[in-house]
Amino acid sequence: MKKLSYFLGITLFLFTACQPQEKSVNDMTEEELVEYARGIHDRVITLDTHDDINTNNFTEDNNYTKKLPTQVNLPNMIEGGLDVAWFIVYTGQGELTDEGFDKAYANADDKFKAIHRLAEEIAPDQIEIALTSDDVRRIAASGKKVAMIGIENGYPVGKDISRVKEFYERGARYMSLAHNGHSQLSDSNTGERDSVWLHNGLSELGKEVIREMNKWGIMIDLSHPSKVANMQMMEMSKAPVIASHSSARALNNVSRNLDDEQLMMLKENGGVVQTVAFKSYLNSEKNTANRKKSSEIIAQIAEEEGFEIKPGSLYRAMSRNERTAYFDAYNAFQEKHKDRIDSLINSVAPPVDVADFVDHIDYLVNKIGIEHVGISSDFDGGGGVEGWSDASETFNVTLELVRRGYSEKEIGMIWSGNLLRVLDEVQAVAQEIQEGE
Repeated sequence: MKKLSYFLGITLFLFTACQPQEKSVNDMTEEELVEYARGIHDRVITLDTHDDINTNNFTEDNNYTKKLPTQVNLPNMIEGGLDVAWFIVYTGQGELTDEGFDKAYANADDKFKAIHRLAEEIAPDQIEIALTSDDVRRIAASGKKVAMIGIENGYPVGKDISRVKEFYERGARYMSLAHNGHSQLSDSNTGERDSVWLHNGLSELGKEVIREMNKWGIMIDLSHPSKVANMQMMEMSKAPVIASHSSARALNNVSRNLDDEQLMMLKENGGVVQTVAFKSYLNSEKNTANRKKSSEIIAQIAEEEGFEIKPGSLYRAMSRNERTAYFDAYNAFQEKHKDRIDSLINSVAPPVDVADFVDHIDYLVNKIGIEHVGISSDFDGGGGVEGWSDASETFNVTLELVRRGYSEKEIGMIWSGNLLRVLDEVQAVAQEIQEGE
């Protein structure tokens, strides 16, 4: 038996030695590396958990089947190889009154209807709404793009707890309990500005909403609520949570990012933080320097060209038609001088870019483990960095991950595997809760 084992071992060694070994990324030419990265990008499911919408872009005549001046639309998704876009039912924080709650619900209702209209009436042959991870894989395999729905700010729940189930039935698969400003459910991160808090974390109604979200299978989103509220949510939740669009506070100290204490608690919870490509969250100092230099250079070129840049006060005083005409003229001016503007700015104050974004991914992976890290853009809501300025440039994120040495399996986890794993676990917990009642 020992002789046979020895013989088989030698045979296996010789067979393995004769096989062509996969070339290291460090040994690849730039052309080979790009080709290798494109192969990975085509094979993994790319998923962005936060894309804001304007319902004016979801009409029969004006919609995402066209290359609109939006960061996300179907042509951009196709060009960049972005498979899954989470369209966001966002509501800005208003008054905590019955009138305010009614307006918030009407806004949410409008956005839900718009997303369903795109997928079910306008372009059902191009995009479909997914409710589960199996749906995501099935739709992506069919060649169509995938739409998913997240709720940013639980304000539209009002005081009616039954709306949690309603929103689930309308396709929502995550929800944050606050945005910028304290809601009836939770304090917001914005309380750090003045240390004024409404609930010292979650309200009693907010705690009830957390229980309902667990019951129906809606992922709890930590992006935007306060740190205290986030810690309370993780303590309460029977299922893993997510941060749909936040980065690492240790690398950039802004209240929208998660500090190490929250990150370690999220790891223990089994959740995932979707690193966000938002310039001022990634590197505030670099972004401020770039914006300051951009203004200086644009003003200099405008003076040379005789183009008048309107200050904010004059712009706000314009009529709607005057604003439109000025905006078009300003965009034409910038486009005409784009190469010169970019060259002058980049030489002294380069913009926040994909490398800065992946720096945060690296930090999070090292801090809490690769299984707890994902990707988001916050496109059409202020997000985007140089190199990933819209969905058409999505490949550049995969390329940078490849440059950093991430394997195809790891890239697949970061792009979608981790988030879908959390969705599966959240839905499994919901089923257990429902069956136990």
